Order: sequence, then structure tokens, then C-alpha cells
Amino acid sequence: MLTALITGATSGIGKATALKFASEGMNLILCGRRTNRLEQLRQQLSVETEVQILTFDVRNRSEVNESLNSLPEDFRKINILINNAGNAHGLDPIQQGNVEDWDAMIDINVKGLLYVSKAVIPGMIERKSGHIINIGSTAGKEVYPNGNVYCASKHAVDAINQGMRIDLNGTGIRVGAVNPGLTQTEFSDVRFKGDTKKAEKVYQGFNALQPEDIADIIYFVVTRPYHVNIADLVVMPTAQASSTIVHKN
Repeated sequence: MLTALITGATSGIGKATALKFASEGMNLILCGRRTNRLEQLRQQLSVETEVQILTFDVRNRSEVNESLNSLPEDFRKINILINNAGNAHGLDPIQQGNVEDWDAMIDINVKGLLYVSKAVIPGMIERKSGHIINIGSTAGKEVYPNGNVYCASKHAVDAINQGMRIDLNGTGIRVGAVNPGLTQTEFSDVRFKGDTKKAEKVYQGFNALQPEDIADIIYFVVTRPYHVNIADLVVMPTAQASSTIVHKN
């Protein structure tokens, strides 16, 4: 029985991936900051599989380590790590950027991914097996107006993904990234800090990707034969050609 750890599991792509993995019989370690949502998800999925929940902020290294060290013995063998936790704060030109927003994006998107990976990788190396999927973004492949620091954080994920794959070559661990384009989640609500009108406009006039689309792709990636590693995958809705070119009705 495979065990998967998913960060940012309380909504969006993380939650959809948890639902998909549970339906396929994987044991789950679901991580996030919102305990009530994690508990609801555990109750929902415990009918299908074994579920552990961990409440921590990926930005807090000691919380990450303490939480993962608290796992019961049956859940210590993590086969799959989905580094999904991430966010965007603000959409401002760099000269008007909010430094707290910058800190949040770099701490969560970059340092958080590193902290969780650092805690999980030693066990995978010891077992000479494992699969790490880093959730990036099309923003890690290009830069768009006012995307500055968010794009920088996702470019960092792209670089870390490549570096991780190089450094772990020969250990038995597969490493890859899935980079979604416009996906209809709480992403824009967070970016626009609760301005629902702005958030809703992002996804109007075209068929955006849904979290379930990405979850299906992640499941496909992690279920390839061992000799197959999907190293870097970019996924966009048909209406999207780039971060700034989207055909809307």
C-alpha cells in the first residue's frame, strides 16, 4: 500500500489530489493550516483509506519537523511527496509591491517546499525509492507584467525541481514537476485578498482548468512504471496560449 503526503491539502489541487489518491486506495498524510478543513477531509476519506492529518505552516521549519516526526510508525514510509502548498499575494508592479506579500510568497512557495522535502527525502534515500512531485506553474516558465516576485518564486521551484532531480539521481527517487496554467481554485481569491469581483473575472469567458484535471494528471505521473520519470510537465487550458494570451468569449 502506497502512502502519499500532500501539502496544501485543504483546497484546490491538493484537495482534489487527495480525493483522487483515496479513490485509488492510497494511504494519505494530509497537511495544511486549517485544522477544521483537514478534519472534514479525513472524515470524508477515511471510508476509503487510512488518513493522517498534520496541521502546520510550511514556512515554519520547526513545525514541519515536529509534525512529520509525530507520524505513527505505519505512516513513516512516505512513498510519494506532493509539494503543492503555495500561494500568490498581490499583483502589483515591483515598485509598488508589498514586502510582506513578497516574504509570504518566497517563504511558502520556495522555503516551505524545501523544508518539507528536507524532512522527507532522508527516508526515501534509506529505502532507495520514492517519488517527489513539485507543483510549479506556467509562471515558472515565463514572466508576465506585475508577476515579478510570484514568477520569481515559481522560477525557483523550477530550478529546485531540476537541481533535486540531478542531486537525487542514483538514489532510486524519481523527481518531477507539474506546472498548471489557469486553474479555477481559491488562488485568485488569495491573490486579490478577498476581492471576489476581481477573482471571478480571472476565470470568466473561457473554460479554465479544474483542480480535478490536475489531480488526474498527477495520478498519471506517479503511476508510470518505475523506469519512467515525467520530469517536467506544463498544462494549460485550451483557451490559454501563455500567461497573457487567453482567448475569452
